Amino acid sequence: MKNLKWFAITTILVVTFLYSTQISKAQAGGSSVPFLLISPDARMSGMGEVGTAIADDINAVFWNPGGLAFLDYFPKVNQFDEYENLVPYRQVALSFSPWLPQFNADLFYSYGTIGQYFDDLQGTVAFNFTFMNLGEFTRTNIKGDIEGKFISNEFAVGISYGTIVAPDLGVGFQLKYIRSALDPKVDQSGESGVGFSGGFDFGALWKPQDLPYIQDMLSLGINLKNIGPKLTYKRDSDPLPTTLNVGAAVKVLDDEFHNLKIATDITKLLVKRDSIDSDPLPKSLITGWENPGVEFSVGAEYWYENLIALRAGYFTEPSALGDRQYWNFGAGLKWSIFKLDFSFINTIEANHPLANTMRFSMLVDWK
Repeated sequence: MKNLKWFAITTILVVTFLYSTQISKAQAGGSSVPFLLISPDARMSGMGEVGTAIADDINAVFWNPGGLAFLDYFPKVNQFDEYENLVPYRQVALSFSPWLPQFNADLFYSYGTIGQYFDDLQGTVAFNFTFMNLGEFTRTNIKGDIEGKFISNEFAVGISYGTIVAPDLGVGFQLKYIRSALDPKVDQSGESGVGFSGGFDFGALWKPQDLPYIQDMLSLGINLKNIGPKLTYKRDSDPLPTTLNVGAAVKVLDDEFHNLKIATDITKLLVKRDSIDSDPLPKSLITGWENPGVEFSVGAEYWYENLIALRAGYFTEPSALGDRQYWNFGAGLKWSIFKLDFSFINTIEANHPLANTMRFSMLVDWK
């Protein structure tokens, strides 16, 4: 029985890895507002940017809103450390990262979300806010004369909901408003470098309960995100970074003192464009598959006594998508209602813009 269990786990991971390595390479499409693809929490980024099949806290609004379906109740513990009645799930998450430190341009990324389970809605509702500061720039005219300085930034506001549709299957969605202010000044034509759009995410998380040998060990997730109209700056329009994420996670070890989980994610960019224009939705959901290559990540998380966590992971993509390759490392600490996490990117290239990027995040069980 034990050997069959390990055989099932190994088969799942090997098949996923082999699939990801068989993708061909060619020129890929591009998109606007790439900050929507930055993983917000240091926990999942410390595992190599995985999370589609885990999504077990309020950060599921980013990784897979289907995970919100399983966030229903916390067990309430009395003064004698005994479990009593349940209290509705409530959680707050905050994160911050000095972004692309190699540029020394004061870029930073910040994110926050708050969510709660509601009996009347039979699901969890969450709100989130993402802000990307792109730094300060100098404005010049066509003669090269300086006309002042301005700050560029982008942000998104979202509302999410997840609910159970079967004992082992949860689904969820997110609606978001997106604003990108590359240059807020209005020119003589009455236009500015500010773009607006809206987006939609849909996700599902399956935690099979009746499969032999892997009961309560395996989870599979899928998330189609950033579906929406193009974002327009003045007379130029660019598509949102629509992506399809699929993932698998396996609980390798789970006892009184130790918990070890391994996960993998595959991401496909569904944006199809050439040097002139890009395909609109819903056409791009089909033509985007012509883009070669996928992003692939794999990572592990180890908890000791549900108190201290160590994480590591690897992220890679083909040269057609940017050729990013790096290791992620992270750690976490749980104390009372607080969870503090840290992650660090170690790039293959020493001078890569992402080299030495650190992320800090905090979760609070708002009971």
